[in-house]
Amino acid sequence: MATATGNNKVEGLHHLAVCTANMKEQIEFFTDKLGMELQALYWMHGVENTWHGFLRLNDESSIAFVCNPDIAEIPRVLGSSHAGNPGANSAGGTMQHLAMKVANHEELMNMRDRLRSKGVPVMGPIEHGLCQSIYFAGPENLSLELSYSNEPIDNEEWIDPEVVALAGISSEELDRYKNPAAYAGQGGSVAQPDVATAPGPHMANYPEGAYEFIMGRSDEEVLNSVPSDPPVKLSV
Repeated sequence: MATATGNNKVEGLHHLAVCTANMKEQIEFFTDKLGMELQALYWMHGVENTWHGFLRLNDESSIAFVCNPDIAEIPRVLGSSHAGNPGANSAGGTMQHLAMKVANHEELMNMRDRLRSKGVPVMGPIEHGLCQSIYFAGPENLSLELSYSNEPIDNEEWIDPEVVALAGISSEELDRYKNPAAYAGQGGSVAQPDVATAPGPHMANYPEGAYEFIMGRSDEEVLNSVPSDPPVKLSV
């Protein structure tokens, strides 16, 4: 029997993973320029010759970096792989810019001071109505933003009917988007769909046959398929 446990929806950002060819450079920037603590740096579970680094936003959210030697061989192409600034284009599905939260206007100004004092040019703040933001660059053409909001965004004020029409969204669809249907969870009992016929979307860039093999494994096999102990054992 289905069991209703809340609205069964996501609650926030756990981590956003960004590829890097220079893990140390990214750690240096995010710790020195933005004051974020390094939380974790270890061999990425289940991925050959690859490091994972986590930088703390708060106790539940991080910016994560993925690094291996092959990434340096992949070209960064502005207007394709990277936007390069908060108003430029990049390919569909790529990160256009990363906006991180600060508490209030005072903290936004203090962070602008911190960045500028360390030689990072900063644009803003800009008043957007729903938030106030500053903009600057990170290593490897990252486009970054710091923002704060004084109150939650009111979707009655901030959903523009003109843009709704341009996006091809009907009034029925808009109502559904604003009020997603609740889902009664089934305790994890729903079986994996057949990857050959499931509509997806599907993960990509695996060697031939690997995706089908991975998705064909049982949930029990996947659960403990990678090391889960921290790399440093603390004495009790």
